[in-house]
Amino acid sequence: MPSKEQVLRLVSQGHDYDEIATTLGIPPGQAYLIATGIPADNSGTLTHDERARPGILLSHPQRLVNPREVNPVTHGGVSAWIRSRIKPDKQLRAAGGN
Repeated sequence: MPSKEQVLRLVSQGHDYDEIATTLGIPPGQAYLIATGIPADNSGTLTHDERARPGILLSHPQRLVNPREVNPVTHGGVSAWIRSRIKPDKQLRAAGGN
């Protein structure tokens, strides 16, 4: 388990929590918790003293534990499959079928 000092040293060197997590082999939210003593899910309101802690992210620390989902608008494989399914229908209609 990495120490608070290790994580804060990396923060002070300019690394973000994703880089720190990769370096130390732990999840980014865990690195944040080790450094700050505050869960990254931001489940509580921070006091003035907590906001002054080294390593605190005042904007969106939740992304460290809840990364955005990827929902691609298009997928080449699906488009190709649809085209392959439509082609026989077009050929059938061109031949005078329904």
